[in-house]
Amino acid sequence: MTKKNKSLAELSVMTPEARYDFMVAEIKASEEIWTLQDTDGCVMLTTEDEDCIPMWPSEEAAQAWAVDDWQDCEPLSIPVRDFLERWVPGMEDDELLVAAFPVEGDLGVVIPPHELESKLTSGKRH
Repeated sequence: MTKKNKSLAELSVMTPEARYDFMVAEIKASEEIWTLQDTDGCVMLTTEDEDCIPMWPSEEAAQAWAVDDWQDCEPLSIPVRDFLERWVPGMEDDELLVAAFPVEGDLGVVIPPHELESKLTSGKRH
C-alpha cells in the first residue's frame, strides 16, 4: 500500500531507511523511478569514496533536489523495466551506487543497484 497522501515535507523528516522503504513501495506502484539530468547526463553525487546516482520515487521529490548547484537539472523518468534491464547492469559495470531518496542534508541510503533491483522484484504482485 502506498502513502501518496504523505507530503514531501513529511517524507523528508523520515529516517533514510524509512524513505528507502517508501521509495520501493512507490516505485513498485508507479513502475517508474526518477533521477535528475542536465546537459551532461545524469547527476552524480560523491560520498567519501563512492560515486552515486540519486534516485527518487516521484518527479516532485526529484525536482525538490534541483536547487542551487542543481537548478539547471530536470527530473528524468525511468521506467522500472529500463532500470532493471539497462541501468542496473550499466551502473554495476561503472561501479556506481544508488543514493536512495536523498533530501537536503541527507544522502539517504546508499546501496548497490542490485540491492534496489532485488527489492523491486521481490513480492511482485502484478
